[in-house]
Amino acid sequence: MSRQRRPRGCNGQATVELALALPLLMVFLLGAVQITLVIRGQLAVTHAARAAARAASVSASPTRAAAAAAVAATSLERLDVRTENGPRTVRVTVLARVPTDVLLVGALIGDVTVRATAVMAVES
Repeated sequence: MSRQRRPRGCNGQATVELALALPLLMVFLLGAVQITLVIRGQLAVTHAARAAARAASVSASPTRAAAAAAVAATSLERLDVRTENGPRTVRVTVLARVPTDVLLVGALIGDVTVRATAVMAVES
């Protein structure tokens, strides 16, 4: 059996291709991590809105709703809780800023504001 000979000057082709593709792959992976963190923040805000709406529907107190939202979303720092009491329902809107602190991605994109609204019937 004879081995095929490679043409001269083709050594290291795969290394060069990897060196060119690796930065793009890393930026893509870091972007995926940042998107995952923003989705996690959205889920936390949704949970906080539900907890705050439940607290407001039972007690009709905006301060209790804000406290319930803060307890429910411990992974988020500053929550903005807005409560609207109607005759039969209570609507709670929670806003929070999710920091973009993943390497490289955070420098390209500013912090993301996530919002969730929950409506529940008032319990008397």
